[in-house]
Formats: sequence, structure tokens, C-alpha cells
Amino acid sequence: MKKQRNSGWGLTRFAGLSALLLFWLMPNCGSASKLSAQEVQQNWTHYVRIGAYGLARKDAASIVRDAQKTHVYGIEVDNDIPGRYESFLEPSEKLQAIREVSEAAHRAGNNAFVYIAGTECITAHADKSAHSVMKDHPDWVQRNIKGDPAVFTSTAAFWISPGDEDVWISPYAKEWRKTYMERVGQIAATGIDGIYVDIPYWMTHFDGWEDTWASFDDSTVAAFKEKTGLDARHDLKLGDFDDANFRKWVDFRIATLSAFMGEIRETARRVNPNIMVIPEIYPGIEEEATRVGADVYQMYGVVDAIAHEYEFGGGEHMAATRTQLDWFLYQAGMLTFRAFAEGKATWILNYSWDGQKGVAATDEMKNLAASEVMAGANFWDAAGHVMSGSNDPATRTEIFQWIEKHEKALYRPRLRMQPVGVYFSPKSRDYEAKEFLPSYRGMLVLLLQRHREFAVVTPRTLKDFRGRVLALPNVSVLDEEEKRELAAFVKTGGKLVVTGKNATGLRGEPQVSEFSNSPEKTYLEGLEKDFADGASRVPSALVDALNVNADVRIAASPYVAANIAAVDGKTTIYFANFGGLVPDKVGVPAAAQDVEVSVPAGKGETATFLPFLGEEKPVKGRVSGDRMIFVLPPIERGAVVQIGAAR
Repeated sequence: MKKQRNSGWGLTRFAGLSALLLFWLMPNCGSASKLSAQEVQQNWTHYVRIGAYGLARKDAASIVRDAQKTHVYGIEVDNDIPGRYESFLEPSEKLQAIREVSEAAHRAGNNAFVYIAGTECITAHADKSAHSVMKDHPDWVQRNIKGDPAVFTSTAAFWISPGDEDVWISPYAKEWRKTYMERVGQIAATGIDGIYVDIPYWMTHFDGWEDTWASFDDSTVAAFKEKTGLDARHDLKLGDFDDANFRKWVDFRIATLSAFMGEIRETARRVNPNIMVIPEIYPGIEEEATRVGADVYQMYGVVDAIAHEYEFGGGEHMAATRTQLDWFLYQAGMLTFRAFAEGKATWILNYSWDGQKGVAATDEMKNLAASEVMAGANFWDAAGHVMSGSNDPATRTEIFQWIEKHEKALYRPRLRMQPVGVYFSPKSRDYEAKEFLPSYRGMLVLLLQRHREFAVVTPRTLKDFRGRVLALPNVSVLDEEEKRELAAFVKTGGKLVVTGKNATGLRGEPQVSEFSNSPEKTYLEGLEKDFADGASRVPSALVDALNVNADVRIAASPYVAANIAAVDGKTTIYFANFGGLVPDKVGVPAAAQDVEVSVPAGKGETATFLPFLGEEKPVKGRVSGDRMIFVLPPIERGAVVQIGAAR
């Protein structure tokens, strides 16, 4: 939710209630969410190399020229119609600017998408204006339990100028929502390729609002009463996850924002069937998603892609200041997003460098880009901590040229072959985050460091999981359908590895291995204390229980993450190396030496090695018994290795 500072207008960064409530009753909205990676047709969102620009009239030609020159594909333009009260009321000038940049991008063979705010709206110079949202429509605004409105000044965030009024509006404000959707339809009619919706949140992230669990405005309270029969102001114990009514409030808030995004997409596509709707969300897999109500697991089902401004639960936004554990947690988060997406694109808006003196901006740009593309996510470069510009345009051009040349290897569908399944439980995260998250993240980091193929499994994909082993890391909340599907998995020969709490109802089964002490959580705690020492203390019993005797075997240091898949018929390994990196001191990784990949003999004698920012080269294998072994060239930041035909 960082804003652009170079926009021509100084820009920042609802159909009826019954339709919204109907959406909540439909748990798997969005048919594309059920399709496999093979079935989802890839579109331009899968191949973007994003650069962002402020948009005013007469900017279109210069924006597109710069994008073409710097190999930007997927042009973000900041022209916020509903997030600025003035253009919310009168959008014609901005609509014309959007139309012009859309036409210019299409003439150049490019695609463009336009920024709009979600539930935030700013009135410029409100201190001197007779009209503002609060002056005209105070009933639209979100409120805390005491009734205080979610209205802020320049002290709250850097993108709010002195004298401006910043408000956060309830999705249930009917008059506002009706006009908002009219504006969405008008934007879609310009021919723009995408609508980028920033921060569609409940206000719980500015100072003093973190624990409010807003909103308690009249329209939101009435909608919750209609759905549940409960009075949100009196029938909940706010913040108490043991309270069943509070859990209903949590579910309601998440469903509301997912429905809001779904309606934006439906509205835009009625006008322009090919337009893409992409929300920007900063909470990822962690507990902040529950608090702000924007859950990317749910939202992927109703949008076309998600742009993640990912902080990974206490980790560092800035590449220059990340620890080695931060880098691995970042991988774990991005690979989880890719599983949630189920074939849709995942964009990452994160930041490389913001003046840190101990490292070079160019090195951190490369570290960030390598980590993201090896996870299958699209790289969005920006200057400092805003959306636009670049810390070094020449380096960005170099990165984008390389991605463009090798985009199929990076972004074609990655199909799992012999994975260990790791179960992401949305409701365990929502209700018992402090227990679930350390175990879940610890499990993924352990598998990344042990270089095992894994697949994140969710309630939407559980029935279709075909691996032999499925881990449930401290999963404490399962509904009856999940329990039935887990029992069916065991009945057909699958093995469950259950750590911490066991909510499956399956005990004493020979195919259920239980670890009540959550060794993966202990492993993560060891990495937090001392990464090198913690990585050496491998929970061998758990690793043995997770073993699937896969065809692909990798020998590498625990500072190297490996992501294994089949891509276009070839066994493919994506390596990301974080060895030697030190926050704000060392920005060039120590090259990983003598990494070995082995596969069954007969799958090919030669592998293709593609280093990050380098060119493909062949690597000849040697036979050892019934296996073919490939010793790879040194891996600096990352590499893609492809071998023969995938099974």
C-alpha cells in the first residue's frame, strides 16, 4: 500500500447487500480456482515485468516509450478515480487519460493496468473545502466499537498531504458502492487491460486501530445481524478467538472483502470481458490477513491475479536488510501464494534498497528479482519504498531483458511430480495463528533446506492431491468435509504426518505418524536464534517420516532453496542461493559450489543449466549405479536446471 510520489494529480496510494451475503454462502466462488495448472490458460498477467508510472493527460506516449525502452511489459499507471473524492464525483478527465494510455500501450504491443483505491478515499484540501466524504457522507465511513470514524490526516501516512482528509469506507455503504461500481464499469470501458485495486481492507492498520476489529458502522452491523442474528456491538468478545460469535465476525469480515473484489471483477467484465482485476494485498499467509480481512487464499478465487506487497510476518520488506532466515520465509510465503493461485499469476511488489549504505542497490535488486522469479512470481521493481521508478533503471532493464528471454522456463505451469504435501489450514491460521504459523512455516523452510519437492495443499485442492505423504503442521481446525477427505486419503494408501495438535479424528492408524512436540516449530526456533547452528540440527525422525523416495535428489548446502516441478515435460529445479548474505553488509551471495542433482538413469545424459542473468549451458551427467548424477556449475543468486522428460 505504498503510493507513488510522481503522479500528475498527486495521487495516492458496491450490486446490493443480498448479493454480497449470497457470495458468502458460496465457499468456492470463481470456477478458475478449481482448475489445475495444466487447464488454466495463461494470459498476459503471467508474463509481466512491471514498471509503474504516474498518469496525467498527455503522459501516455512518453510512458509507453519508456516502458518499451526498458523492457517493461505490464505498465502500471497511477490514476485513482474512486480513491480521490473529487474524481469519484467527476471522473471524465481521468477516464480520458486512461483511454489514451491504453491505446498507446496497445499500439506498442504492450498491456497497461490502472491503479484505483479499494476502501480508502482522500479529499484534497479538505480543511479548506466545503465538501469532503466526512462532511457529505459521514454514514459511509468505517468506525471502531466506540463509534469513532476512520478518518485520518497527514500524520497517519506519508501519502496523505497536509490538509487532506483520508477516510476508510464500509463496503456496505450502499450509495458509495453503487457509484464505485459505476466508476469501475467506466474504467473498463476505456479499453484498459487491468484494474489494480489497492488495499481493500477493514481499517485496522493505522496507529491506534490495530486491535479495533472494525468496522462497527451502522450498515456493516446491520449486514452482520441479517446474516447471523448477532449484534456485533454487544454479542462478541473482540479479540477472543475462543468466542464462537467472534469467530463468526472474523469469517464475515473476510467474506465481505472477497465478495467486494468479486463484484469489482464481475462489474468490469460485463463491460470488457477480457479485463483483469488484480488487488494489491500486503498481508500474506500470516495473522495480519485475519485482522485486515483481506485473505489472499480466499481472494485468489474471485480475481485474476494478486499483487503481494509481502512482509512475511515480521520479516523485512527491504531486501538489503533481510537475514538468511528472512529469505527462506520469503520463499515459503511466495510458494504458498503460488499454491493458492491454482494457475493464476502471482505478482510481487517488494523493495530492494532504500539508502542502506553497506550494500549496493544494484546487488539488492538482483537478489530480490532472483528470489522471486525462482519461486514463479513476477518481479515488480520500484525505487525505495514507493510503487514507481527504480533504484537503478539500467539494472532493471538488464533483469527484465533476461526474464523476457527466458520467460517460458520461468513462468510456464509448474506441475508437481512426487511431492510431500504440506497442508495450509485457513481456519487454523485465522483462529489459532500463534500455534499454526510457526509449525507451517517451519515445515516449509525445513523442506526447502533439505531440497525436497513439496506441494502446498489447501481445502480447495485436498481432494485432488495425489502425493503419497501429507503433513499437517499443528492443524487444529478442520471441518467435516476436510476430515472426510483426509480419511479417504489414508484409506487409499496415503500417509499422514501430524505434528502438534491432531484434529483429524484419525488416531492409531498405521498410516498416521504423530509428532506431538512439533519438531518443525522447534527447528524454526533454532534458525531464529542462530541460522547456521539451527540448520545443522535437523529433526531426522520427522524428515524420515516425510520421505517419499522421490526420483529427484539434490545435494546442496542449507543456504540453497530448491523448488522442483515438471515444466513442459522436463524435470525442472529452481535454485535460489542465500549463502553469505548479511543484512546491510554483504549483498553478493557466496556462490554455492558442487551442487549435485541426480535422477534415475535413462532420463537423459545432459542437463541444461540457466544461471540468473546468464545464458544456458549444457551439463553432462555421469552414471553411478542406477542413477545419473549432474554436478552443477557454481550457483550465485539462482539458476534453473532442466533434465530430460518428466515422469
